[in-house]
Amino acid sequence: MPEQALLKIPDAAYEQAMLKIERARWAVSRFQMMDHTATARVVQAAAAAAYAKSQFYAEWAVRETGMGVAAHKRQKNEACSKGLVELYGAEDFVSPRIDAASKIVELPRPAGVIFALIPVTNPVSTIYFKTLMALMTRNAIILSPHPGGKSVCADAARMLAQAAQAAGAPEGAIQVIDEPNIPLIEKLIADARVDLVVATGGPAVVKAAYRSGNPALGVGPGNAPVLVDDTADLKLAAKRIVASKSFDNSILCTNESTLLAFSAIADALLTALRAEGAHICTPEETSKLRNLLFTDDGFNTAIIGKDAGIIAREAGFTAPGAKILVTPVDLVQPEEKLVREKLCPVLAFARVGGIGQAISSARSMMRTAGRGHSAAIHSHNEAHIMAFSAALPALRVAVNAGCSLGASGFETYLGPSMTIGTGFAGGSSLSENLTPRHLVQFARIAYNRESSEIFGNFAGLDPLNLPQPTAAPPAAAILEQDSTALRQKLRQIILEELSAVLAA
Repeated sequence: MPEQALLKIPDAAYEQAMLKIERARWAVSRFQMMDHTATARVVQAAAAAAYAKSQFYAEWAVRETGMGVAAHKRQKNEACSKGLVELYGAEDFVSPRIDAASKIVELPRPAGVIFALIPVTNPVSTIYFKTLMALMTRNAIILSPHPGGKSVCADAARMLAQAAQAAGAPEGAIQVIDEPNIPLIEKLIADARVDLVVATGGPAVVKAAYRSGNPALGVGPGNAPVLVDDTADLKLAAKRIVASKSFDNSILCTNESTLLAFSAIADALLTALRAEGAHICTPEETSKLRNLLFTDDGFNTAIIGKDAGIIAREAGFTAPGAKILVTPVDLVQPEEKLVREKLCPVLAFARVGGIGQAISSARSMMRTAGRGHSAAIHSHNEAHIMAFSAALPALRVAVNAGCSLGASGFETYLGPSMTIGTGFAGGSSLSENLTPRHLVQFARIAYNRESSEIFGNFAGLDPLNLPQPTAAPPAAAILEQDSTALRQKLRQIILEELSAVLAA
């Protein structure tokens, strides 16, 4: 007797996710009928709700992920809520843009349904950041957190959804995957109803997004060199570097990885670093840290985002009160593990003879990781700054600023962002810091450039509220009119024929 086929057991998580995508598509159709005023009202409400819970979610994120510093996460949450809206509040991503000089009218085209991958290192700030940018541009967003931070992310997403919906956003504009897993996410990012994937996370996650077949904006790994030359203010440079490397226990991908110091000022810089709370490791301590941080499989992920004191104890020594651990090294090459990316407050330190050696060392350490990402320099020598920036495969170079918040745009005028594009060099389609401008495109009405062709007057015309044309009569009425005219014509012909017959 042949075996009967087993009934297919439905995948409940997948079916629920499919419904989320359908809800998101419905939300997009409603959201894109909202004008700038209504959209701004939604954004302001969501940002205010997010800002009010910045501390609450910062503490929750540290508890759940075991990474970072609550006070620093609060700062990021505030910057990615109220700060973000203050920065972009004057910009209009909804109304048409008229360029009379070029005879062009630009009509906004939001992406549609955005599927956003959220990293465990910066969970809530990235939720805030991507959601508010989606709202500014009238997109629907489905958030997929890393499993290590799924609870706090889900709660934050629902809070944002509730606030946005109360202010007029359509239901389904903000949703979250409660139980993310790799097979599920791979299916969702490849779904044809997803219009854009925005991937922030490890290389595997980003590569999967680019393989999905859908448009994707992703990032590459960081590994930022920082140079201090002989024209820098050493005390100020040390203060900024320690503050940057210790910020949220160094889990921003823009954090400094290796400090390159001109030999002439290296000892003075070490003294200044020590005064700011850096522990300068002995050769033995450096060796212990190398063994702790790197295993045969790569970086020890259990160390990500841990305090400097905890890392020192795990390595087998003490560093009371240390904000960061500085490990002097002789080689600045990928073979030296300590000059690789380290998402923890451990900073490699190397002496260089001048700008030429600094450039070659920085290029060498970025050879296998960090291409297209970030770098920093503390200097008042414009030639050094230009040479360093031009020679490195980095798309953002922070000058006299901590790299963590400088390259990410929070302490410079770069676009403040939790998603850092690495461009061609880093295998990313995005070369800038992700901003709302990347989530909307424009259809362009372009007039003939000949001077004889006068550009139309589009001022005051709103695609959402255009003057209604005069209603055309229904087809049945047109047919009735035609039939009446035909009957009258036939009647006239018949009468004329009859008159002619009678007259004869």
